[in-house]
Amino acid sequence: MNIAYFLKPKHSVAYLYEDNTMRQGLEKLRHHGYTAVPVITRQGQYVGTVSEGDFLWHLLPERDAPCPCSLKDLERLRVRDLVKPAPPVRITASLKELMESATQQNFVPVVDDLNSFIGIVTRRDVISCLLEEHNLPLRKIV
Repeated sequence: MNIAYFLKPKHSVAYLYEDNTMRQGLEKLRHHGYTAVPVITRQGQYVGTVSEGDFLWHLLPERDAPCPCSLKDLERLRVRDLVKPAPPVRITASLKELMESATQQNFVPVVDDLNSFIGIVTRRDVISCLLEEHNLPLRKIV
């Protein structure tokens, strides 16, 4: 099966630009209710992923130190300073490669042959496919 079947295209995915301010990044995460989003350049190249935790750890002071930044400082700091490398898969990747990546992250960024970000595949979609393949129902856990 081709991974394009699972792809949520870029136009339907929340992402940040690497030159966005920390404040813009936090506002976007809050608005969409996501805990992590892909980060790209203005030219569309995939850079990495940033999560709520990345923002939090950057904001917390070191031991016995004053708070490292104020809300005004959030306008000067950039998302590129927080990005964690989360390896993408190519659109031509095998289903096995996709599943291996999905075990390490909530979503798998997908790029084309020029490293341009084209969308994501969620872990939920991969699990749903496996359940369907084995005729198992997907049940909500309450």
